Amino acid sequence: MSMLTPPGMGGQYRITGDKYPRMRPPRRRGRLAFAVVASVAVLGLVGWGTLQLIDVFTGGDEKTSASGTKSHCRTKASNTAAQVKALPKPGQITVNVYNATARTGLAKDTADELKKRGFKIGDVGNASKEFDKKVKGAGILLGPASALNTSLPVLATQLPAAEHRTDAARKGTDLDLIIGDGFKTLNRRTAADQALVELTNPEPAATTTKKSC
Repeated sequence: MSMLTPPGMGGQYRITGDKYPRMRPPRRRGRLAFAVVASVAVLGLVGWGTLQLIDVFTGGDEKTSASGTKSHCRTKASNTAAQVKALPKPGQITVNVYNATARTGLAKDTADELKKRGFKIGDVGNASKEFDKKVKGAGILLGPASALNTSLPVLATQLPAAEHRTDAARKGTDLDLIIGDGFKTLNRRTAADQALVELTNPEPAATTTKKSC
């Protein structure tokens, strides 16, 4: 055994040049690189899962931009009241009251009560041949086409069971209340007043939530 042979080698290695043999196997660089990539991937998945949980519990108020920064979204709850309808007041509505039944005095009595409730009264008398003895219900409210969603609903608060009709060829703004065989009396004044309040002041709309980022 040569004097340059390290102790314990037992002649397994023999030095033939001026360099010592490598005492450890070469490093496995491929496995090390794979371990690094795997670690980065795991950390990325953990981070993404954490963001998802934050979105679930915060309602998604944080929004991540393309640059990776987070911007906070503001959540605003608004309880918007429905718009108040611009309906005419009873004092702005002229009503003609006609009796289409065989009972006498209905037109005058009804007109007097409507006047007490603030309506203007026009003609009062018997119904024309077109309606006389031909109205089976409580009555008919007749007006121009423009009155369908304005003055007709206001007058209807006094006689809810009446039929609504419009005439496109009719001129002016006056309304006709034609009393039919099914008429008993006008709606109680307190109930009519409450119906008018609900008509002009509807309930607030449902609460809506808006986000601004």
